[in-house]
Amino acid sequence: MSTGVPADVPASQIDVPMAQVDEDEPRVLPLADGFAEVDLSAWEASVAKVLNRGRPQDKQLSGDAAVDRLQITTVDGVPIDCLYSPWGQARPIGHPGVMPFTRGSGHRPTAVPWGVRGRYDDPDVGVTRRSIMTDLEHGVTSLWLEVGEHAVRADELGLVLADVLLDLAPICVGSAGGVDAQVEAAQALLGVWRDRGLVTRQARGHLGHDPIGAAARTGRPADPDAMVDAARACAANYPGVGAVSVDLRPYHDAGAGDVDEVAFALSTGVEYLRALEAGGLDSATAVRQLEFRLNATTDQFLTIAKLRALRRAWARVAQECGVPEPERGARIHAVTSYRMMSRDDPYVNVLRGTTACFGAVVGGADAITVLPFDTVAGLPEDLSRRIARNTQILLAEESNVGRVLDPAGGSWYVETLTDEIARRAWSAFGEIESRGGMSRALADGDVQARLAATTAERDRRLARRTLPLTGVSMFPQVDEQPLVRVGRPEHEGGGLPIHRDAEMFERLRDRSAAHAAVTGSPPEVFLACLGARRDFGARETFASAFLAVAGLATPRSEGGTPHEFGERAAQCGARVAVLCSSTPRYAEEGAQVAQALRAAGVVRLYIAARASELGEHADCVDDAIGVGVDVVAVLTQILDLLGAPGGRTGAAHLDDAIETSGTSDTTDHGQETA
Repeated sequence: MSTGVPADVPASQIDVPMAQVDEDEPRVLPLADGFAEVDLSAWEASVAKVLNRGRPQDKQLSGDAAVDRLQITTVDGVPIDCLYSPWGQARPIGHPGVMPFTRGSGHRPTAVPWGVRGRYDDPDVGVTRRSIMTDLEHGVTSLWLEVGEHAVRADELGLVLADVLLDLAPICVGSAGGVDAQVEAAQALLGVWRDRGLVTRQARGHLGHDPIGAAARTGRPADPDAMVDAARACAANYPGVGAVSVDLRPYHDAGAGDVDEVAFALSTGVEYLRALEAGGLDSATAVRQLEFRLNATTDQFLTIAKLRALRRAWARVAQECGVPEPERGARIHAVTSYRMMSRDDPYVNVLRGTTACFGAVVGGADAITVLPFDTVAGLPEDLSRRIARNTQILLAEESNVGRVLDPAGGSWYVETLTDEIARRAWSAFGEIESRGGMSRALADGDVQARLAATTAERDRRLARRTLPLTGVSMFPQVDEQPLVRVGRPEHEGGGLPIHRDAEMFERLRDRSAAHAAVTGSPPEVFLACLGARRDFGARETFASAFLAVAGLATPRSEGGTPHEFGERAAQCGARVAVLCSSTPRYAEEGAQVAQALRAAGVVRLYIAARASELGEHADCVDDAIGVGVDVVAVLTQILDLLGAPGGRTGAAHLDDAIETSGTSDTTDHGQETA
């Protein structure tokens, strides 16, 4: 087919005519042309039609009830609807860099979309010095050093930074070792600047004073005096340096949800403003000293909304304090969540970090740190640092994520979610203030009580896998080799606990590994697969993956007579077994196979389905496994019975199992698995 262009004409010289556009015509893409108009009630009816498939006639759902089934809430109570629509009354969403600063603070660098901030905590001077230079040469724009006896020593900070052009790279320090360690870190950085002869206006970075954060980590009272002195010094002599961090990682790592994280940020920030103003700084100068450090998670939309909500709420605080409008936008440093990272199948952490980083970018973070994927295993190596660094650079340079300010702005979902988090956080902030502020809330246990409630709900969802963890609670790799890294020295504790979401599952895997170390093989659960593969395939796959969460081995027998199932179970020495098959097969031969397994020595028998699928013989099994079951509880019970170290083990537990064999509760808490 001829294009009308001579073959020898270079592509660069081909003039492509632009489409003619009538300036008077509205520029609206007619995407719905040709489709019937559907209102909300019609959509609800369609939802009900889908959800009512297979439901008895007397249990059919109405449109409203069907939609309600699809609504969920976050662990801290924020509702998530299944469908969002325009507000009943249009309202402006504002612009980046102006009140209410929801859409951005206006502080982003001009050369790059955001600050790519590397983190360094290796006590080895040579390793950290080399890592810093490698990162700076390959895209990192600022440095964040953990200083203390557990990380980079304060007296070695100058050696670590010896090769860095300090007038080009902003340097941030901090310490998880308490207020004294924070003071030592800040003084060490100021000393490095002085020793290198830096003119004060050339110094850029952050001193990392966070006395309330230190109190949260150590349990000791917060002392703001050193923070106030440092802020006065920075305001007078170091205009490019901030003194105060509002670090939300201690609360996040202890279980805080997004609402509490924003509320704690507001209350801590206000308490710091009061201290700085009492120390002689005006409100605008005091606000310039603060940087908020928030956590970015795999829920990209909650991350986006959390950052936007904090800026909106903080702008309101600054407005009430009389801060000029250009200074009201919160400066936010986003760090990918430590709590979300897993020890097992650690390479999935690369994907978690990428998703979290994306959310932080879209949410408008001014600087971002992506934790290396092997952070849980110990001190990161060159490869993991490179991947963490390039995650940000790829998003910036190849994905072009940062080229549009607030790309989520105007999304009905994101705007509603932002409103909801901001409103709830503002209410929680008011409660904390009414009880004396953040320091008092920590001392009196109010913060701990809020965290305990959120953590309990999150743990419940994790255990039931409604909050799934890929590679840990879902699709585990049972034969993987653990990463071997140099361990981190421990820092001072005594305050809020630090735990990760995956720990409850990692403890199960550890028990199986300990059993294998003692006996030469992991604990085993026998799978009795009734019929042909078309009968048992789906449920056998489900049961295998379910048991693999704890690292359990699954010998099996596929097809055969009840007697053959019993013989195979006896050969394996099976004490725990699972029936796997289809509903017709269960009804036809499930009871006979169960009886044969009992005779072979099985003391606890599960069914991969509802026990009711066995009909009148439902009591021949002890329990059911399926979607929605408490995975941790079931697997803990199995490990205990099989004598895995770390739980209730031994003959007493086995005797209990034998006594209750065949008569245990068979409540259908498991759901359909195939």
